[in-house]
Amino acid sequence: MKIQAAVLRKAGQRFSIEELDLAGPKKNEVLVRMAATGVCHSDWHLVTGATPHPMPVVPGHEGAGIIEAVGEGVVDLSVGDHVALNWAPSCKSCFYCKGGQPNLCATFVEAIWAGTMLDGTTRLTQKGESIFHFSSLACLAEKTVVPRSCCVALPKTVPLEVAALIGCAVTTGVGAAIHTAKVTKGSTVAVYGVGGVGLSVILGARYAGADKVIAIDRTKAKAEAAIQHGATHTAVFSESDLDLIHSITDGRGADFVFEAAGIPSVQERCIHAARPGGVIVFVGLSPVGSTIELSGANLTRQEKKLLGCYYGSGNPEHDFIDIASLYDEGKLDLDSLVSKTYSLSEVNEAYEDMLAGRVARGVITFPIANH
Repeated sequence: MKIQAAVLRKAGQRFSIEELDLAGPKKNEVLVRMAATGVCHSDWHLVTGATPHPMPVVPGHEGAGIIEAVGEGVVDLSVGDHVALNWAPSCKSCFYCKGGQPNLCATFVEAIWAGTMLDGTTRLTQKGESIFHFSSLACLAEKTVVPRSCCVALPKTVPLEVAALIGCAVTTGVGAAIHTAKVTKGSTVAVYGVGGVGLSVILGARYAGADKVIAIDRTKAKAEAAIQHGATHTAVFSESDLDLIHSITDGRGADFVFEAAGIPSVQERCIHAARPGGVIVFVGLSPVGSTIELSGANLTRQEKKLLGCYYGSGNPEHDFIDIASLYDEGKLDLDSLVSKTYSLSEVNEAYEDMLAGRVARGVITFPIANH
């Protein structure tokens, strides 16, 4: 079948909208007509080269849509189901899956980073040339074929734009607060970087009962916009953030500090923002191969805990459903995260807005979202 998709042919170039051939789903695969795809920094890392990947590639790893066909062996999903896409499929049998960490499943890592489906081949081609899939999803396209394990059915009460964000930013951010850090009631939280993931950390921290939540960003306007998502204080990075954090904690530092920008210099600053005995969580994806300076003496003498968080440190298949329930119950305001929508042809404008800090989370929408 012919589809329109955003294609990145080389790092440093703009996305181009091209007509591609999409093969139908094979065994244990699903064809999804896309409704919404989030505009995320992780896709932009392909453009900068911070994330090496085979090219040409169709980006997009944060999406939701409606099932249009299922392959052999798929018996628990049906045509017409609404699904959010999970970019970390799990095998349920490896060391990590059995140990309760399906987000770290080792079985499919090689195929995912090779830009293929789980069987090592692509479903996307153009004039006989293979086009690679980012995160086995390639959902910056009108339609996509994905592994069955990448589909999580959600209630149709959840708007597909919101379901798309549950597929990455929300699950990552809320999970970082609840699963990774285990934010406690009455605590003080600092969040560095308030894009889609950082705002989701704020939502998760407030849901967990945090008393004070400080939003820190490189622009004053973006930091202050986080107030509507639950932040109680704001600061501009490198100007007033540490002073503010220490002023409202009697000089101690925050109980929990989250880095959601993926910038090494910001990661280093987060360690100083935490109190002795505090928890620092790195949520943002920094460039592959990047490093930070870390004082082992400081961590030891002050018992600071430094944690990494990948996809919310949980089980995406279950977490998507739990988050959707909290949304339906009015306990997580996810509608406010969708600050602007774009058509597929406006994908480059969407990323320009993201980089300029003009949006909380931009979303590429497709006509089906209105049906």
